[in-house]
Amino acid sequence: MNKETDLKSSFAPARRRLLAATLSLAALAGMPSAHAFSEAGQGWAGTWGTAPADAAPKNPETFTGQTVRLVVRSSIGGGKVRIRLSNELGDTPLRIDAAHVALRTSGAGVDTASGRVLTFGGRPFVVIPLGAPVLSDPVDLAVPAQADLAVSLYLPGEAKAATIHGNAFQTSYVSQPGNFAGAATFPTQRTITSWPFLTGVDVMAPGAGTIVALGDSITDGSNTTRDANRRWPDVLARRLQAARAKAPDGPAGVQSVAQLGIVNRGIGGNRLLRDPGEWPPFGRAVLARFDRDVLATAGVRHVVLLIGINDIGHPGTGSMPAAEGPTAEDLIAGYRQVIARARTHGIAIHGATLTPFEGTTFPGYFTAPKEAVRQAVNQWIREGGEFDSVIDFDRALRDPARPARLQAKYDSGDRLHPNDAGMAAMAEAIPLEIFSGAKVRQR
Repeated sequence: MNKETDLKSSFAPARRRLLAATLSLAALAGMPSAHAFSEAGQGWAGTWGTAPADAAPKNPETFTGQTVRLVVRSSIGGGKVRIRLSNELGDTPLRIDAAHVALRTSGAGVDTASGRVLTFGGRPFVVIPLGAPVLSDPVDLAVPAQADLAVSLYLPGEAKAATIHGNAFQTSYVSQPGNFAGAATFPTQRTITSWPFLTGVDVMAPGAGTIVALGDSITDGSNTTRDANRRWPDVLARRLQAARAKAPDGPAGVQSVAQLGIVNRGIGGNRLLRDPGEWPPFGRAVLARFDRDVLATAGVRHVVLLIGINDIGHPGTGSMPAAEGPTAEDLIAGYRQVIARARTHGIAIHGATLTPFEGTTFPGYFTAPKEAVRQAVNQWIREGGEFDSVIDFDRALRDPARPARLQAKYDSGDRLHPNDAGMAAMAEAIPLEIFSGAKVRQR
């Protein structure tokens, strides 16, 4: 044995003793095992999600020693669940003293047998630093597909919802003062139609993945029926579930499609290129929020990108002529950035054409030059060959007699946002085979 080998051999028993002591201390402290760490990230998929934005500059949503019970809808099921909370847009630390998840029955009621206390690093409370998100520890809970979940958060002291999704189109509940996170009967003081702090719910579903719907108010679900889950990503989620039920033993493409959760990262007023200086709740530009809202999503495999109409319609503060807004080339350069960033992470990206908006009731939003930009962008999306696939929402919604306008039967009333029927038509226009797991195009 040479001198170097002899030296290594002499250290081996000491190294083994140190490792054994470390593992013993970890066990005593209740630390996760090495096996648990090796499973981190394996099998998690987003079943629900939203995109946070800044609070309104005046009178932001504020809670004082109250519990919020936030209602969300799962897209796929799984055997474990965890949540993602966000203080990413906050300016002070956020303290949550209790968190709880359960299957909702109706209103603010929950199925008590399904109730689970959520912890964070083994503790029942968490202080989220400003600018940061946090994931809860996983809990065992059989979450069905297409089920309502109630996530309850007790907020001691005064908590300003600086990180919030303002337009949920879903009723959630705020309690009287006190900790009612696990209460079966929730003492509602008021209701809200926003999602403060909560940005994601993941389930453990081995083999599953996630589609991120990235866009503006049309993806967010503006003007759809409240509490009915009629946004186009909701309808797409039901289509995927129906495909699995219809062909459980069908071709591999159908199987893989049906194992995709949907996470809706639409924000009303959002743009591709510019942050919302005039109204912070419009959310940071897609180019600014892509890493947070797409790359950080559990199990993300696909992105459906529908963004740009607000860049054209309201390019900045107030109503501006098209000359002061982006050109088609500006938007195309932005799309190329999103495509490149998705492909860097092996994510397939599907480009959706911008929908008609002639005659919209928003003053100054539509002009003939702006329509020319939309048409040029849509031509590039259809013919450029740079997206992995094209979803032609424009074709699905436009009036054949006046292609710059929404069909009347799909108009929610403002000639910009589709109604429930229009959302269904959008979801039906998406070929499910694009999610079959085909190799991401490399360019």
